[in-house]
Amino acid sequence: MQAYRSQLLRFNPSGQALHESDGMLVVCGDESGIQRVLDAGPYRDVARRHPRIPITHWPDRIVAPGFVDMHVHYPQTDIIGSPADGLLPWLENHTFPAEARFADPGHAAEVAAFFFDELLRQGVTTALTFCTTHPASVDAYFQRAERYGLRMLGGKVLQDRNTPEGLRDDTGQSLADSEALLQRWHNKGRLGYALTPRFAPTSSEAQLRGVGELAARYPDAWVHSHLSENHDEIAWVARLFPDARSYLDVYRRFGLLRERAVYAHCIHVDDADRRLMQETGAAAAVCPTSNLFLGSGFFDHLVADAHGLLYGLGSDVGGGTSFSPFRTMLAAYYVGRESHTKDGISLKPSKLWWQHTGGAARALGLEGVIGTLQKDSEADFVVLNPQATPLLARKTARAQDLEELLFALIVLGDDRLVERVVIA
Repeated sequence: MQAYRSQLLRFNPSGQALHESDGMLVVCGDESGIQRVLDAGPYRDVARRHPRIPITHWPDRIVAPGFVDMHVHYPQTDIIGSPADGLLPWLENHTFPAEARFADPGHAAEVAAFFFDELLRQGVTTALTFCTTHPASVDAYFQRAERYGLRMLGGKVLQDRNTPEGLRDDTGQSLADSEALLQRWHNKGRLGYALTPRFAPTSSEAQLRGVGELAARYPDAWVHSHLSENHDEIAWVARLFPDARSYLDVYRRFGLLRERAVYAHCIHVDDADRRLMQETGAAAAVCPTSNLFLGSGFFDHLVADAHGLLYGLGSDVGGGTSFSPFRTMLAAYYVGRESHTKDGISLKPSKLWWQHTGGAARALGLEGVIGTLQKDSEADFVVLNPQATPLLARKTARAQDLEELLFALIVLGDDRLVERVVIA
């Protein structure tokens, strides 16, 4: 057992933030060697229950759950910040050429190493990740995640049409490779496999049907794709699938709507689509820096909440402009202010934080496993220094309550705020 004393931020199952100005977190290894939360709460109470265990004291620091990134492309690490006129030109001019390089296992391994170092530097301890069509990109991703002991999710991209040479895969081989990779990596340690058709326009009906059959055969695996990000994309889907009621209906027809199915963006969806996602347990990965950067539109938080839609935040690097959860939460706040309601909405800082920790975990089907620091959950956490910069120190010292403190961290924080990352 080991105990950590500091300020302590946790979340209860309903998403309410719990904050102790002098708290203690006690962790203990289980039979598999994973560190889990044994106890947490006010230091005085927890220390009394555990009088003889070693305590690491981090005065003036904040222990909080590790961040969960619901949608990111590790092969796009090197094209972050590349200019484009919109989503489809950005894919053609930047994304596809960069991803073609991942046929080289050495290149894949080098980028994977950098990618995970960058995630950890930013305090991200779990991510749902696109690899490329190349099986070597998947092996490189999971090998590095396994080395670090991280809870990571990812998978091989499937795209058998409307894709350049070097990325377009054979329909049957793509499905066979996906199943082989799933069997190799899914549930190995803390790893999870995601069946990953890029998006409906780049998969034939035969490939989507095959992915649906795999999803039915492996119900605890994830499904990961894109949905309704951009008007041109949506029009393209309508031309390719004229019998579908909507873009989402394409995925429904092939059995790809269920729990642990995650669709990035979900900006331009209607109420019927939202109801369908809620009924099937499919979740949205909201990527505000990407949506702002590519001019895709605004995710409507109020309407999503009214429909009981599962969602959480993602960076979408390289379409997104930062690996930092603080930049993502701040962008979500901006989107709320500029959203579809007349006067916009002001998203509570604690709600933004929840959407990037426990809320994202719930949307991924990992409720109670990560993201909250509740009892029995895995003990992935970050140690934050609210005095990391002079301006941050000045602002946080004047915070009158938890919401002011969290908002100061969101607005002024960056990688300097993340002093330490502890992996379960």
